[in-house]
This record gives sequence, C-alpha cells and structure tokens, in this order.
Amino acid sequence: MCRIAGIIDQNQDPAQLEKDVQAMCDSMKRGGPDDEGFFADPKIGLQFGHRRLALIDLSSAGHQPMPYSHGRLIITFNGEIYNYLELKAELITLGLIFKTQSDTEVILAAYQTWGTASFSRLVGMFAFAIYDQLKQVTHLVRDQMGIKPLYFSTANARLIFASEVKAFKKTSYKFEENADWKIYFLAFGHIPHPFTTIENAQSLSPGNFLTWDHERQTFQINSFENFASQKSSFNDVEASIKIEQELTKAVNHQLIADAPVGVFLSGGIDSSIITLIANQKVGSNLNSLSINFAEKQFSEAQFQKTVADQTNGTHHSYQVNENDLQVHFNEILSAMDQPTNDGINSWFVNHYAKADGLKAVLSGIGADELFGGYPSFKRMKLIRKLKRFPQFLLKSASFLPSERMKRIAYLSYQNPIGEYLFLRGFFVPETIAKILQIDKYQVDKLLEAFPIGKSLGLLLGEERASWMETHLFMQNQLLKDTDFMSMSHGVEVRVPFLDQHFLKFASSVANTQRFQDKPKGILIKAFKNILPEIIWNRPKMGFTFPLQQWFQHGTLITNENHYSGHSLQLIRKFKAGKLHWSKAFALFQIANSKS
Repeated sequence: MCRIAGIIDQNQDPAQLEKDVQAMCDSMKRGGPDDEGFFADPKIGLQFGHRRLALIDLSSAGHQPMPYSHGRLIITFNGEIYNYLELKAELITLGLIFKTQSDTEVILAAYQTWGTASFSRLVGMFAFAIYDQLKQVTHLVRDQMGIKPLYFSTANARLIFASEVKAFKKTSYKFEENADWKIYFLAFGHIPHPFTTIENAQSLSPGNFLTWDHERQTFQINSFENFASQKSSFNDVEASIKIEQELTKAVNHQLIADAPVGVFLSGGIDSSIITLIANQKVGSNLNSLSINFAEKQFSEAQFQKTVADQTNGTHHSYQVNENDLQVHFNEILSAMDQPTNDGINSWFVNHYAKADGLKAVLSGIGADELFGGYPSFKRMKLIRKLKRFPQFLLKSASFLPSERMKRIAYLSYQNPIGEYLFLRGFFVPETIAKILQIDKYQVDKLLEAFPIGKSLGLLLGEERASWMETHLFMQNQLLKDTDFMSMSHGVEVRVPFLDQHFLKFASSVANTQRFQDKPKGILIKAFKNILPEIIWNRPKMGFTFPLQQWFQHGTLITNENHYSGHSLQLIRKFKAGKLHWSKAFALFQIANSKS
C-alpha cells in the first residue's frame, strides 16, 4: 500500500517535472512512510513518483517505481494483489523469471504476458501507472470496486495523476477551484465521483484504465470490469455454504502480508464474521482492536467482548472521549483529502491500529451494501409508489415545511440520482441555495444533470438499492474516507467483502435469497455456526461516535465568528439541539474552505 504520483508533459522542463512530482509525493508521505522513489524519461517529459508502505516483500527489492524486462516496463503501484502467488505460479510455468517476492513484479510480468487483459485477472485493491516504453503508452489502472483512489487531469495535452487531490495543488501548474463542489458536498455529504474540489481533476472510474498515447498526446478510457454473472439456481443451503466458502477464501487471502495485520472489531455482524474467520486462519497470531465510549448508548463493548472471547489472539479495546476529539481535531481535518461529513471514526480506528503496531487492518465494509443492511432496501417500494405521482406534484414537495418531506421533490428529477438523494440526500436544494446564496434553480439543474452509471439500467427493488448504496454511498463516502484517514497513519485497510470473486458470487445469488426479510439474513445463515446469537439477533447499530453532544459541548465547530447568513442560523439550531452534528460539521468545512 502506497501513494503514487506522476506527470507526463513534453512541454515542461524536466527539472521542473522532478520538483513537481517530488512535491506531490512529499504531500502524501504519511501514506508511504517506508521509502520513496522516482523515475524519469526526459525524452517524453515523463516523471513518476512513489511513496511506499511496505507490506509484501519488505526488502529493498520492493522499491518503486519498479522496472521490468530490462527497463521496458516501469510501474508505480498503490495497493495489494491478493492472488499474486497464484498468478506468479502460472507465469513461472510460462517461463517467466522473478527477482523479487513482491506482488508489484507480478503485475509487470502479467502485463508483459497478457497485455491489458491482465488487469481483469488481478484480485485485490489497486491503482497503478505502467509505462510501456516499446508501445509508447502509459496506462492508469484502478480496481473494479474503486477501493484505492486515483485522480487525473488531462488538460492542455498533459497527464497528471496522484492518489490524493491535494497533491495537484503542490505542483507549479495552476488548478482552479471547481465552482460546483460546494453544491455537490452539501447535497451528498461528500464530493461524488468523478468530481473533486479542483476543476479539470477527476477520479478514474472503478474497473477502468486510461491509456495515454505519448506520441499523439491523447488518451482513451476503457473498462475491464467483469462482475456480470447469471443468477444462480442454488437453494438457500447451497447459497449459504458457498457464501461461507468464498468469504473465508477472501479473508484468508487478505491476511497475506510480511508485516503485522489485524482486524477491526466493532461488535456488529460484519466485523464479527471477519474476526472469527481470521481467527480460524491465524489463531493466536490474530490482533484485533475495538473502540467504545463511556456513553453507554454508543458503546458496543459487551458485543466486542463476546466475539473477542471466542478468539485466540490479542484483543485491545480503546475508549475514546470528548477530550480525544478536541486534542486530535486539527489532525483529523489535515488528514481529509476531500470534504466529508464523516470519517472521524475511521481516523480514530487507524490511530489506535498504528498504536498497536499494525500496518494493515481488515474491515467489514461492503456487507450492508451487498446483503440489504440499510433502510434504503425497504424503501424502494415507497419510491416506486411516489414516482407514480405527476412530476409537478412531486416538485411541489419542496414547499412542504419539513426537510424530510422536502426530499420527495428529488423524485421529480428525470435522473435516477433523484432516488438516491431522496434516500440519502444531505441538505435539500432550498437549504443549499440559502447557504451558498445562489438560486435554487442552479442547484436543481446541476444535480439533475449528475452523470450516473449506465449499469444501474433496469435494476429494480433491492438490487437497485444495492447498486446505489455500493456505487454512490460506499465508493464515494466509506471507501474514500477510509482510505485517506487510514493512510494518514500509514495503515492499510483491507475489505474482504469487496473481494472480486466474492462479489461475483454474491451478485449471482437470486434476489429472493440475497435480500431476505431479515437484513443480511443469508450472511447470518452462512456463519451461524461461529457467530454468537447475541451478535446477529439484535437491532442494527452503526459504528457511530457521540459526536452530537461532543461538538455541542465544545467550541470546535460552534464558534459563530466562522459563519454568516443562513449558515449562522443553522449553527444556532445545532447548538439548540435541532440539527445533526454532521450537517454542522459540513457547514464548518464550507466556512473554512480556501477558495
């Protein structure tokens, strides 16, 4: 796991390219504290940079950017390839020779053997750039679920890329602010793909690769995503057995490392399953950690202890309090690559993982999205009923008194994004317009034009909810927050539920089995033999902090000098206990953003 950056610009002085990429890497050094490296080809104006967090092959042989085939190929790579040993064995039978024990070299050998077709054979989380000197192309490649970030700019016949948006601002190039980012942020609670706070810098779509032609100074983007599969005809027992087998394989794969790996145990179904599978694999070598609070309504300590007592390894439990938030608040803000209404919990998880000496932690992200763990799955029928009303009537909901009811107006959009915003929208357009002092029409026009993926297509019901929760909420909020908060501590978060093979099987399970009356019912059935009843037979409780009272008690975000206009009115509502902390936190970020 690392941080990568690069610039390809034939019109720039090579010495300046070197300075720019060095500055980009320096800005991301927390995500790669173990080593740094650079590669340049001045003839074509190419400069690659790399910051390394070593987990596989900790020796200097894993140094990047890594050359291959007598320097014909060069890679700078961020991520982990979990099936690299299997690919390596296959490549050895084809006559390839390896000099390192790294998964990075396997990517290069696979590319040399199979070309761009190799990308779909990689199982893991990855974002990398490969420079092919013979073909005079550079490929930017991002994993199918968008676990690892990759941002790029192709303005003015040059390619600039990095693992973090803030790295672009460290170059000598001028990047203007995206005039629309505040609207997106206030509507979604995050800045959704492909947009960023910077104009002309966007994220590469998951499961895609960008090919830059050095001679023509042009590019093409192609997909290598291959999750499509026929629905299976398994019965419930067969489906449960297969889910148990595939997830166990995924966890076992993701425990591979030459550095300490642990598990984050929140006490919920998903993290408990991951912890107990990992315990079967590594036993006394398992490191797990939990976070809880003195505020009993937020603490899951009893559930964490129940699972931890079933493991043979070492478990550490940490209690976070209001003072911890105050002490670390500026660090948390500094770690945020892009504005988000969440991420504080992830910062603390990784803070304590690092304190435990861990370099990687397994997480339960993805299970809710795959198996119906959110209220949105049950609300799809309501959406279908509401969308039968005439458009003018849906639009008129914006005049209703409550914010919740105003969200019905989103369903008037001639774009499925309206359904997502009805389910998970943050501020409604009327409020966004007041905060930013712009016309509501401007907000609606921008949001209704949002570019949503074609793969949503004709998906209905729970499967439609799953697509939106996966591709809009999880990829844009959970994975993004997790990445920059973990990497700010030099810790990698691995997500077994998003293993490519497991995902492919899960999507093949018939909807009536995959989305049962009880949320995640089939997942519970698959692991009832190891999962304590106290874990699966209780109300869902998200991993949340007591931030409502902590922020209200302190002055971190409530200093009225930061605000004016409608934002000031809303902050006063928050102080009176009539606004959710996440909205106040978002207003704080807007007020303190640097234009």
